[in-house]
Amino acid sequence: MFQSILSGELTLAHFLACLGAAFGLGLIVALVHQRTARASSHFVTTLAILPVLVAMAIMLVNGNLGAGVATVGVFSLVRFRSVAGNSRSLMAIFFAMVIGLATGVGYLGFAAIFTIIVALMIVGLSAFNFGESKTTEHKLIVLVPEDLDYTSAFDSIFDKYLNRYSLEKSKTTNMGSLFELTYLVNLKSDTNEKEFIDKIRIKNGNLKVALSHQLDDETL
Repeated sequence: MFQSILSGELTLAHFLACLGAAFGLGLIVALVHQRTARASSHFVTTLAILPVLVAMAIMLVNGNLGAGVATVGVFSLVRFRSVAGNSRSLMAIFFAMVIGLATGVGYLGFAAIFTIIVALMIVGLSAFNFGESKTTEHKLIVLVPEDLDYTSAFDSIFDKYLNRYSLEKSKTTNMGSLFELTYLVNLKSDTNEKEFIDKIRIKNGNLKVALSHQLDDETL
């Protein structure tokens, strides 16, 4: 059903067709990501250009095993040197790279259909808020001095302002003089966040308190 346009010698027309298709489909990925997620203009531009770069790399490999291994090494190095983003950004990058691979080997029709199907899936799931929890979970980070018994220090505050809570992680910081506590909490519907944080600050000596609306499982 799908045939590659690069079955023979790579011509200028085929080269331009592959790069043009990669760029056009990359624009779709960039627009979909811009529509469904918060993204900077730099990242959106990267998504538009990434398929072109990947397609060019694949066309240069052209069946050469050694060049293929070198290309994989370059991609791995770029990923290793990159700061980990949230899962949606990583999905968009992988989406763009798959398009680049498909267009790089000449399967333009396959790449176009694949892009449209996945783009519709992403837009549809985003429109229906798929996966969003009915209850809002927050990540609470609290710094406490080393002489404070944190195991029960905040129980009365948590019982008043939270439906549930659990201590997910504790570690020392600042050369061991402080403990950093990470809680997973669920606020009561009538909780005033500022009042809640102020109560914690009284207990921990006005050290850092951070209440995040984004959980760690959104990063990879």
